[in-house]
Parts: sequence; C-alpha cells; structure tokens
Amino acid sequence: MDTLDLIRTFQEVARRGSFADAARALDVSRAKVSKYVAELEARLDARLFHRSTRTVSLTDAGTLLLERSNPLMQMIDLTRVELQERSSTPAGRMRVALPHGLAQTALPGLLNEFMLKYPAVHLSLHLDSRLVDLVDEGIDLALRVGRIGDANMIVRKLQPIPMAVAAAPAYWTAHGLPAQPDDLADHVALTYSPLGPNPQWRFDVDGEAVSVAVHSRMDANDARPLVDAAMRGLGVIYMPQLLMQPQLDSGALQAVLTECTPRDVWLYAAYAQRRHNSAALKALLLFLEENWRFAFKRRTRREPQTVL
Repeated sequence: MDTLDLIRTFQEVARRGSFADAARALDVSRAKVSKYVAELEARLDARLFHRSTRTVSLTDAGTLLLERSNPLMQMIDLTRVELQERSSTPAGRMRVALPHGLAQTALPGLLNEFMLKYPAVHLSLHLDSRLVDLVDEGIDLALRVGRIGDANMIVRKLQPIPMAVAAAPAYWTAHGLPAQPDDLADHVALTYSPLGPNPQWRFDVDGEAVSVAVHSRMDANDARPLVDAAMRGLGVIYMPQLLMQPQLDSGALQAVLTECTPRDVWLYAAYAQRRHNSAALKALLLFLEENWRFAFKRRTRREPQTVL
C-alpha cells in the first residue's frame, strides 16, 4: 500500500485513540486498519502504538512520527487542493464538524442537496458538541451556533438564529406564566452545560440587555435530552428555536416571552486560513448562505405556538 495512505491511517488511529473508531472514520474494516498500521511499523522497523484490550497509546516512535508527519500531510493536502483549484469545479473531500443539535435541523438536508449539485465533492461529517481544533483534527469547516473566538480561524456569519424560551403546556399550567424575563428566576431551568450549572439567560427588553440567573435542575451539552425533559414537563429550556422547532409546531412545547428573546445569535462558519482558497469550501459556504434561510422556512411554516 502507498506509504502516504499508511501514514493517514496511522494518524487517524492516533487522533482517535482507537482502531475501531479509526476504521469507522475511514470507512474500512478494523482488520484493515490493524494491517495497515502493522505494515507501516514493518517499513519503519519501529513499534508505533502500545496496545492493550482497552487502550491504544503512542510509543515514543509513534509520537515522533505524528509530530513529523502532521505538517507533511497538511502540506500534501494543501498542494492537492491548490492543484484542484486550478479547475473552477469544486472537488475533493471536506471534513465538516458540527454539534449534534444542528444535525436535527434542516442542515443535513441542505448538505445532501449540495452533494447533488456538486458530485465531485465528498463530505465527511463529524458530530461533536465541543469546539474542535481545526488544524490538529484535520477539520476543513466547523459550523457553530454562537460566537467562535479563535484568532487562528477565519470566522463568517452565515444566518441569524432566533432564540426561544419554552416548556410543555402542562408545566406552564402547573407553575404559571412568566410575565417578564426576571420571573424565570423562580422557574425550573434545563440548561446547556458549557454555560455552567446555573447560567444567565439573556434577553432584550425595550432595547436594553437583561440577564437572568436561572436555577438548573438538569444540564446537558446537547439539545436533545433537554428538549425531551422539557416535553415531559420537567422545566423550561432556552435555546436556538430551530433546535426545538418540530416540538413548537406540534404544540408539545409552547414558547413565552417571544417579544424579548434575542435575535442577534448567529450560525457561524469557521475554517483554517490555509483553506480560504478552497473551491469546494467557497461553494459550500455560498450554498449555505443562499439556501439556509429557505430550508429553515420550510421547517417553520407555522409560527411557534405562544402561550398568552
């Protein structure tokens, strides 16, 4: 097998700390990954991994190879991209990172439409709620709701994302409706864990920014368990509206304080500076900018049901 492909396999195992996870990422069998690593070790006459039944870790030789091969492979990838870009047709594989919540929205459908439009582009999606390191993890594009602060990235606003406060109708019946944001301090909150155990929810009241400290009964780093808990009447959620739009449409959740939920939260795209000339990346960003709003409207033909 080509040495470069063997090194790519080695890097994937090192990045993920697992032969099985690397096999899934590369879409090959675990046996092939083990075979390729063994072949690379034989060519280099060096053991690259400490293996046990539960863990995989780099040896000193493996650490050295990873440090030396990362910039080499990045340069090879960049050269290949630049050569492809001499043609105006977007092509090649792009690794796109996005949080689990966005995978429950119109975004996957948009990405499918993009691939139909550009058959020479291949997408590799990585669902992860944490902020990834684009360079170290080989990610071409990261999509996030909320500001991304990293001087090493190019960050672009794609679309505004309205926020919403909602709970199950039974919860509002039992606990009463908040007349103003400050009333939420007396309610049971279900919160996003990266914001801390008792975060502050932000509102816009008559043009003034208002923050309300809430008391969290449950927190999670993904929207799905929070939405499910809210549907069961366990508390109030505050998150991008698109992450609970089907539940708002069906009436399983009902929104309140719609006149003062912020409208300045955005969907952001971030990519490494070395990728800014990629024809495929430019095409995807333009496609998302042009089509996201319409795809979102297709998912939100009805206004969220608001308790009065």
